[in-house]
Amino acid sequence: MSRRKATNLFIQPAATERALLVCVHWRRDGWDPQSSLAELAQLAATAGLQVVGSVVQHLPHPHPRHYVGPGKLAEIANLRDRLGYTVLLADDELSPAQLRHLEDALQVKVLDRTALVLDIFARRAQTREGRLQVELAQLTYLLPRLAGRGAWLSRLGGGIGTRGPGETKLEVDRRRIRDRITELRRALAQVERHRTLQRRGRQEADLPVVAIVGYTNAGKSTLLNALTGAGVLVEDRLFATLDPTVRRVVLPNGRPVLFVDTVGFIHKLPTHLVAAFRATLEEVVAADVLVHVVDVSHPRWRHQQQVAERVLRELGAGERPWLVAYNKIDRLDPAARQALRREAPQAVLLSATQGVGLLNLLRRVSQLLTPPLVRLHLAVPYAEAGRLAEIFARGRVMAQRYEGDAIVLDAEVPPALAARFQQDGLVRPTL
Repeated sequence: MSRRKATNLFIQPAATERALLVCVHWRRDGWDPQSSLAELAQLAATAGLQVVGSVVQHLPHPHPRHYVGPGKLAEIANLRDRLGYTVLLADDELSPAQLRHLEDALQVKVLDRTALVLDIFARRAQTREGRLQVELAQLTYLLPRLAGRGAWLSRLGGGIGTRGPGETKLEVDRRRIRDRITELRRALAQVERHRTLQRRGRQEADLPVVAIVGYTNAGKSTLLNALTGAGVLVEDRLFATLDPTVRRVVLPNGRPVLFVDTVGFIHKLPTHLVAAFRATLEEVVAADVLVHVVDVSHPRWRHQQQVAERVLRELGAGERPWLVAYNKIDRLDPAARQALRREAPQAVLLSATQGVGLLNLLRRVSQLLTPPLVRLHLAVPYAEAGRLAEIFARGRVMAQRYEGDAIVLDAEVPPALAARFQQDGLVRPTL
């Protein structure tokens, strides 16, 4: 098995691939087919596909053989000559049989929503952990779909939807792919252990973690940049941020916390991604507070909010303290803002790009975090003056003066640090 990097090993096509979008409307989850297709078109554009048309069919459930019914399949085949599409992009995850039968019937590349999202993730992954997670998700997805893929790859030469593991990996037998999946899981288990140690260190240091979560392209990275100047990549594209970014922020009450920017959620989130990104998503589950960012300028923002909340509950984060931050209010008229305040009085209204509502957001985070800092009267000997750095870094100093044998401070510090100072005999009774 090759040990080459997981990303960008497939030869990209010289010309832009032309995609026909196909949606079978059978779900009853609040998403109409046009909204779902609009999001699929955004995903296609992010992956570099040119969308040339779309087809919708209403069925009780997808056809088990061709995803669409026989009549609609004939219509799609006729569109091939007229539209010149080279890729059929299905809005649901296709079974191996559906994928194979569609390719045989249409003689074009067939991708589903899951393959497209995985392709985008392969482009976006920058860290070793991200590449390992993407490769695991891709191989897990591809393993049951290997039958008959060799001829398809030879005919179409890679391109969108085949980026990541590399063409040679698709041609090896199932046993070797399973071996590679085992290696990836072992490597990610090491990452998970490392993350556990990091979380333990943050807990011992009393540095609370605030996870910024929400639907993809809701403005999470823009918010982190506005709060910290983190310099995280910001693009008006889906999944612009894949690898989590952690930055330190001091709250209005002087308490330092860590803000974590996380990967965005999406409608019909592929199960392969949830499983592969478990180590990263555990940062969300273990966070002390969740800030759920919602793009209220999006026409389907309520459904996006519901999708994100459902994913958070499925991850086991539904019981964590959280607050809702309605972002991009600068795009709403005054009447819409007032209606939003009446509808959700507990939510924070903000505009990350305009810097509106940021202080209110930090104040709300302060209220949700427990326990509060402990106020102490300390006397630090000059020989241990180096401990002042820890007090300034993790707490807040209200008063400081120099006496004959020690530096005397009135300070607020985390409970664990207060207990240590008490044990070391540095705490004086308050006069």
